[in-house]
Amino acid sequence: MRVLPARLGALLLLFIPLVTLADASRDRFGAAGYFRIMTRPDFSGGSGQLGYYWLYGRLLNESPYGELNLRLDVLQSAPGTDEAWAEVHTRFSGTSFRSADPGNGSFVNFRADYLFVRAGNILLDRVTWQLGTLEDRWNDLHIYDQRPATLLWDTVGLSGTYQGDRYDVLLAVGDSGYTLRPQKYNTVLTGAASFRYRLIPGHLELGVRGQLGYEPKVRGNRNALYASPNTNYEDYVRREVVQRYFEQNPGQADYAVGNLTPRSALSYRAMGYVGFGNVGPLIWDNLYLTFERKHPDQAYTERVRDREFSVFIADQTDERYEAALGNEAYIKLIPDKLEALWGVWVGYAFNEDNAIKPGDDDRLIASTVLRLQYFLTERVHLLVETSIATERSKNGNLYRNHVDSVFTNSGGVPDSRGLEYGDSDTRNTWQGKVGVVLNPTGRGIYARPSLRLLYGLQHSSQHAAFGNSFVDSLDQYNTYIGPERHWHSVVAIEAEGWF
Repeated sequence: MRVLPARLGALLLLFIPLVTLADASRDRFGAAGYFRIMTRPDFSGGSGQLGYYWLYGRLLNESPYGELNLRLDVLQSAPGTDEAWAEVHTRFSGTSFRSADPGNGSFVNFRADYLFVRAGNILLDRVTWQLGTLEDRWNDLHIYDQRPATLLWDTVGLSGTYQGDRYDVLLAVGDSGYTLRPQKYNTVLTGAASFRYRLIPGHLELGVRGQLGYEPKVRGNRNALYASPNTNYEDYVRREVVQRYFEQNPGQADYAVGNLTPRSALSYRAMGYVGFGNVGPLIWDNLYLTFERKHPDQAYTERVRDREFSVFIADQTDERYEAALGNEAYIKLIPDKLEALWGVWVGYAFNEDNAIKPGDDDRLIASTVLRLQYFLTERVHLLVETSIATERSKNGNLYRNHVDSVFTNSGGVPDSRGLEYGDSDTRNTWQGKVGVVLNPTGRGIYARPSLRLLYGLQHSSQHAAFGNSFVDSLDQYNTYIGPERHWHSVVAIEAEGWF
């Protein structure tokens, strides 16, 4: 009678190692991610986004997006020890889901963002080594969906991060060539450094970051940079360099660029950061100041006389700069009842090579966004958001204010072949959004997942300032003539969450 219980006990003992092994395997693997998907019926002929982009606040101006982060602990260390450890990370992300956008869920819209090995307590105590993709983030500006202090997002290499009790230091070296020119790779040596110090832990911290890219000159490499001092800038922006050459040299049978002179290039990013909070109703505030010199472009192709010619443009694109100030404050106005996010963004882009063509490389932008979330109950919330923004071109007209605008230059003279567009150098935009939010996990403006039913309204000084399929030609045979549109609205059903 005792044989059966004894056999059952022995069988259970055999299963214990298997169960332990299964638990260890589960502990070694981790997954996290983020998603947002929405439907936005648009009865104004738009593409389903309230405005053009994030400057008016990310809400209702963003597209579907999803990412999956995977982690495998290759070598585990016991908690509280200085044993060596190692783990592998990768992330897949994309901007399309079936029936939610033009991509219709195609994997063409997805990519592997990064793959790296991270290891610690090897060679140096409290130093974490990272080999592979080196992207390193600090706090986001969530209301804009911007990451001003992200470092090395374009670099593959090696980094080391020392984490002290009150400060951390990062040093990195790698190559950014494939990110800058995927199909025309040339080495871009990249170095970066970062320092953050917690003056008053939990209340005040400061940080600085910098990244430097250097592309050496390589004679004979068709993917390298070459000088182009004699290329006229207007011919370059019109893509008429080769055409003008043949007009000025009618007897030439080929486009002669002369002796190609290789050149090098230098680009950089600098970032400053102040974070403070946990004082009164202010939970936390992130303030960033950034300055960037962009890397020059290599070449483009013109087709003339049924032939394709490469036009080198490094000298026409090596003086592009951007400066930005971004701030976001998270405030609990009434505990457990009302929370707020307040963001401010100011950006200035200038191009020392460009004095004739308006565009994103020569403009001033500024906006402020305020979101309030009131907790009607534990899981039912009311959301209200408003934003105002202004964008001003520094090189003349860039925006079309009326459906029948005649393209004019800044002097008001009609100029159909001019480089300016529309009839104004300024676009002013206001947006308002209101709706109900269902948060299964409870109160909190950052609580996720969120199910949102929203209505958004926009007014812009520009005609039809949203993604659309309107025909803007003034040709007399244009049959798609619509009314002037300065107002735009959408209704949205959205789901967003991270896990």
